[in-house]
Amino acid sequence: MHPSETPSSDPPASPTESIVGAIPARYDSSRLPGKVLELIAGKPMIEHVFRRASNADGLDRVVVLTDDERVAAVVAEFGGECEMTPGDCASGTDRIAWAARDWKVAAVINIQGDEPLIDPADIQKVAERLRAHPEDAIVTLAAPAEPGDAEDPNVVKVVCDVDGNALYFSRSAIPHRRGGGESPALRHLGIYGYQRDALLALAELEPTPLEQEEKLEQLRALENGWKIRVLKTNSAFVGVDTREDLERAELLLMTGQDLNDRPETGSRGE
Repeated sequence: MHPSETPSSDPPASPTESIVGAIPARYDSSRLPGKVLELIAGKPMIEHVFRRASNADGLDRVVVLTDDERVAAVVAEFGGECEMTPGDCASGTDRIAWAARDWKVAAVINIQGDEPLIDPADIQKVAERLRAHPEDAIVTLAAPAEPGDAEDPNVVKVVCDVDGNALYFSRSAIPHRRGGGESPALRHLGIYGYQRDALLALAELEPTPLEQEEKLEQLRALENGWKIRVLKTNSAFVGVDTREDLERAELLLMTGQDLNDRPETGSRGE
């Protein structure tokens, strides 16, 4: 929780039971360099993400992970916690796994640093599942698909089995529609919860063919026979990849629109 919040009356979790919210935040971005430090409604984007994560019940710690001193300085300025990680981490998962090697915790939630409107209740949903079901190695979120999602390669789709575990993720339309009914595909949201041991093991696996073809890291787990539990939500994250995304996020914040309202369009990839 954020230092300014009133402490809970519940006893603190032991290290072996605690859950960390980790926010990987690299400065370099191919489409919008330095985007985690871009101002949205007068605050850097990483601050919005940090404060929303800190408002999520179920997290015992929130920490930003970066390889850039500029990001670390901004996080320190607004009173957040930050750890430095190597610059050669290939992905956010690798960055978190590198840091988590030294953490005595039960689980870790990967909260993307470019989701300034993430709903704390969704983070809580993932944390509660990880704590109540330690047999779930990986937990993620998905929302009802919107018109046009199936054809949009920037929107990642997921289909699940009858128990709520992911069968496949794709940028293409899945499944192929022949029955004429409503598609079972969901819009995948880029938040992942890991039991710590699963996170470390996943980071040791080599990239897999489908992962490399779709450019979706979660397929590495499926290709190796792991299960990914998919929880449903009606929320939708507003990810920031472009200058237009920044302007849209600022408009939503400034106008106080309900963050659970689904956006009309989405350009978010993973």
